[in-house]
Amino acid sequence: MADLLIGRVADYFAHQSVAGIELYDKLRRGDRIRILGHTTHLEMTIDTLQINRQDVDEASSGKLVGIRVPDRVRTGDRVYKQSTPVS
Repeated sequence: MADLLIGRVADYFAHQSVAGIELYDKLRRGDRIRILGHTTHLEMTIDTLQINRQDVDEASSGKLVGIRVPDRVRTGDRVYKQSTPVS
């Protein structure tokens, strides 16, 4: 199964290392994501997920969420939810 495009980076806050993500699909804490762009290639597990600075466990399509990221991302980078391998 291929990775699913679930959003794009709308903003990046360097001081807090937080990416603002505009969601096209549902995202939950614990999901594995990949952020790809011209100079970005980042894979991570979502451990923080916020809407309007309030912690949430999941967010749906159309929401703008903040996630803590380990490295710089750029506006317009694509966010993919990684598919889980079938055992």
